[in-house]
Amino acid sequence: MNKLALPILAVLSDGKFHSGEALAQQFGVTRATIFNAVREAQTYGVTIFSVHGRGYRLPHPIKLLDQTEIMQAIGEHAAWFHLLVLAQVDSTNRYLMQESVRGIAHGTCVVAMMQTAGRGRRGRQWLSKLGGSLTFSLLWRFSCGAAGLTGLSLVVGLALVRALQAMDFVAVKLKWPNDIVVLIHGQWHKLGGILIELQGDMEGPSAAVIGIGLNLTVDDTMQQQIAQPSIGLHQLLSQLIDPNHLLGRCLQQLAVDLNTFSEFGFEPFKAAWLAQHAYQQQAVQIHLNNGNIQTGKAVDVQTDGSLLVETAEGLIAFHSGEISLRGAA
Repeated sequence: MNKLALPILAVLSDGKFHSGEALAQQFGVTRATIFNAVREAQTYGVTIFSVHGRGYRLPHPIKLLDQTEIMQAIGEHAAWFHLLVLAQVDSTNRYLMQESVRGIAHGTCVVAMMQTAGRGRRGRQWLSKLGGSLTFSLLWRFSCGAAGLTGLSLVVGLALVRALQAMDFVAVKLKWPNDIVVLIHGQWHKLGGILIELQGDMEGPSAAVIGIGLNLTVDDTMQQQIAQPSIGLHQLLSQLIDPNHLLGRCLQQLAVDLNTFSEFGFEPFKAAWLAQHAYQQQAVQIHLNNGNIQTGKAVDVQTDGSLLVETAEGLIAFHSGEISLRGAA
């Protein structure tokens, strides 16, 4: 990205008009340089209004990520984390996966203001715009092998719900295995998702790259590109949420819950997870990878993170890589 793009966006983050002349004077460059930086920022999906005689402005005010504010929001667990704030990256998960093999520290968190090729579950793209979502990845190392990390995505989801509920988002729930949802007008809307990638031996030490995306704002254009109803945190409260405070609270809760999971596994979280499951004891459709659909009632989860569904053929355990879960009419 043009080295001036982010500083200019920081000035425009107040949502007010700033003339090209004033920006040029502020940064000690020509108006043509400002114009080129704005134009390049727009190629990364940033909407910037340009009005002759008035200058440039963003569609609405945004709060940019700030490392100091994030670390302060983490509080007493801040020392557990190594935080890296990036202006733009293709994928925070891909970045950490590459760095983890070089021995990057346990507890490293990478958060990006803009993610150009974010990945969701089952190979889907995770769409994000500047100020429109909070996307970050966390590297967490475990003494056990990858085989001992079953149920990890459920624990991460529960930690996020706990953090959001503590911030007055009391209506948020979990959708097995790794979605954060909220009920709007009788329909579940996606608020966020989790993508976990593992490294290491099945029996020896292992590492998890935990990718998390939380919607802040979902506009009409984004909604048309998403396969399911979605909503952002800004829209839930009809006000701007400070992403620095949000990230700090999420990392604070993740520190506590991941530490417990490292020692005791999923079992201590099972009851709390079931209490937050949007489809608990509800009729569901299980969409298998082969195109078949299995119907039943979601009744339980096992310690390996699989979902137990009561079907006409009896209880069946489904694993996250095999299915897509939907509510049944």
